[in-house]
Amino acid sequence: MTLLTKAQHNYIDIIIVGVFALAPVGLGMEGGAAVLSYSLAVVHLVMTMLTAGLPLSPGRLIPLALHGLVEAGLGIALGLIGWLGLEGTEQAFFLVMAALVLVVFAVTPYLDKSV
Repeated sequence: MTLLTKAQHNYIDIIIVGVFALAPVGLGMEGGAAVLSYSLAVVHLVMTMLTAGLPLSPGRLIPLALHGLVEAGLGIALGLIGWLGLEGTEQAFFLVMAALVLVVFAVTPYLDKSV
């Protein structure tokens, strides 16, 4: 199912970066959860900026299909981390982010060159 254009996906990626960057302070995260959130913000920003086919991305090193596979893996990993390794607010945050990333993955046309 395709609901997002590549441009819309690009904007959502930037919002996800901001959420990961602000969550430790906004939710009072400490330790490993905070480090993971900050790290994911940086990695997601770099990946987004280096992905070919996204309008706001100056780089063209990562094919869009690979970007999609990484996001699918990230969504699964976030769910496992949230479910198995955290509790309370941190658990809820990572489970919600997992769901968001997986929904974005499901509705983006990674292989469609016309969208």
